Amino acid sequence: MNAADMMNWLVVVMGWMAGIVMLALFLMFIQDILQKEHAVRRNFPVLGRMRYFLERQGEYFRQYFFAHDRQELPFNRATRAWIYRTSKNLGGIVGFGSTNDLREPGSLIFVNAPYAVLEEERQPAPPLTIGPQTNKPFVAAKIANISGMSYGAVSAPAVSALSRGAREAGVWMNTGEGGLAPYHLEGGCDIVFQIGTAKYGVRDHEGNLSDARLREVAQHVRAFEIKLAQGAKPGRGGVLPAVKVTEEIARIRGIPMGQPSDSPNRHRDIANDDDLLDMIARVRDVTGLPTGIKTVLGSEAAIVSLCEAILRRGADSAPDFITLDGGDGGSGAAPQVLADHVGLPLNEALPMLVDTLIEAGLRERVRIIASGKLVTSARIAWALCLGADFTVTARGFMFALGCIQSLQCHQNTCPTGITTHNPKLQRGLVVEDKAMRVANYARWINIEIDKLAHACGLPNAREFRRCHARIVQSAGHSVPMDVLHPYPPISS
Repeated sequence: MNAADMMNWLVVVMGWMAGIVMLALFLMFIQDILQKEHAVRRNFPVLGRMRYFLERQGEYFRQYFFAHDRQELPFNRATRAWIYRTSKNLGGIVGFGSTNDLREPGSLIFVNAPYAVLEEERQPAPPLTIGPQTNKPFVAAKIANISGMSYGAVSAPAVSALSRGAREAGVWMNTGEGGLAPYHLEGGCDIVFQIGTAKYGVRDHEGNLSDARLREVAQHVRAFEIKLAQGAKPGRGGVLPAVKVTEEIARIRGIPMGQPSDSPNRHRDIANDDDLLDMIARVRDVTGLPTGIKTVLGSEAAIVSLCEAILRRGADSAPDFITLDGGDGGSGAAPQVLADHVGLPLNEALPMLVDTLIEAGLRERVRIIASGKLVTSARIAWALCLGADFTVTARGFMFALGCIQSLQCHQNTCPTGITTHNPKLQRGLVVEDKAMRVANYARWINIEIDKLAHACGLPNAREFRRCHARIVQSAGHSVPMDVLHPYPPISS
């Protein structure tokens, strides 16, 4: 083919391509003026489509180009970058200075001691026993652990990586309400089994709690957690879209494949405090394992009422632990109205819970596990200052797995393979590599909370008290935490 023929061929091809483009634009024009759903497209056919395209792209442009390092929600770039570095074992080191503005109300400042603890005097935070009075107490080695993420909400490779990383770092892993999957057991880590409102994994054919299933699961786990509520959606059960209910997930949960997994908004057999204490006693008696609850506070009335019921029945009836989730907690899928407006944030709810237990004389009986955006060492140390015994985080470990906060958890389109069951997208999550990142992140946060304690003159992080932190009220003015939240008198 000579040059002239080639030129003629290109002209023909380009003509055909131009014709196809014009035809496509014409069809879009006709479609836009005939459709009745979008006024912008109807009034400005074809061009109006750009509005919706740019709207979809806006959140990504803000994330990467326009938002300040500490502006973005739910987690800003500085926080995510710290987790990425620690998960890669690069350390949380910065140069030149911090971008954290200590003039902002709510900023956290730890009270450094004039004479910090020497290297040779340092001690790691000691293990703490959950349910020491049970047949099989759980001796928990680390302060910061992995919160509930159901298999289904997150993918099989993600659960496998979390399990292996948890074992490597010596932290526990919560199953979430989706039941116990083989991937939870893969790494051999300590597991806390969560009993959700649908009782997935421990229910009979009618959906009721099964003693036989409890005994079977108890062989593989260290404790049971009865979920009453979670921070992102108090008053709403777990939601797993139909597109995520695969054959394996349906089998583990005991539900039909391809239909939404929609848990009740509360346990049908728990309508009051006594019902709750009855279920705690049942699970503990059947399994011999520590049994606690996960909840969100809307006011102090709920925990005051529970403490009164416990005291009527005796301290032995108390839950072995309470996992307190803040209203700012996360979830793979939640109604926005609940995520935005229901449940007290952890900074208000945690001292409320701790103080109520102190006043009732139950603080030493009940371990407190804090949850809700506790993804950095400083925030974990803050929770310890207020009175928590342990902390858990889900989204922190999702970042360690490689989450980029694309906000697509509920769509089965997660680009990092963490919250999708699309095999092509899961391929990007290499279990062996991500397991080490999970372990690195878990090690760093547990090491750094001790470093903060040493700077405050304490041998380890379990010695934190409210006097060791201050909260900024306005520019240039901070107040000790024990002044903001004074300890109540101990019940006699």
